[in-house]
Amino acid sequence: MILLEINWSTVWLMTGLGIGTVFVILIVLFCVLSVFSSVTRKTRDKVMTGVEAVKNVVEKEEIAENTRNAAIATAVYLYMQGRHDEESGIITIHHPDHPLWHAELNQHL
Repeated sequence: MILLEINWSTVWLMTGLGIGTVFVILIVLFCVLSVFSSVTRKTRDKVMTGVEAVKNVVEKEEIAENTRNAAIATAVYLYMQGRHDEESGIITIHHPDHPLWHAELNQHL
């Protein structure tokens, strides 16, 4: 008669606490995942606008590269046709009397 010796109120209390704990943990997990989902959604939207901005920059760089290539091709064509500027080959560099750091340190000069 072991059935009579079992304290059934304690058994049902422990069963209820176990099932209740599982449900509380599931509810907390649902809340945490909902918060992470909303943060991820906002971040993804920002990243997508960043990706679009990068695409625009890349397109502008491609246009600039095409323009640069066209300028080089035009310069080579004019050089081959003999219609280019004659350069003197002399480089003139003018140094100021005082560099900027010297002017800031000695403002009375």
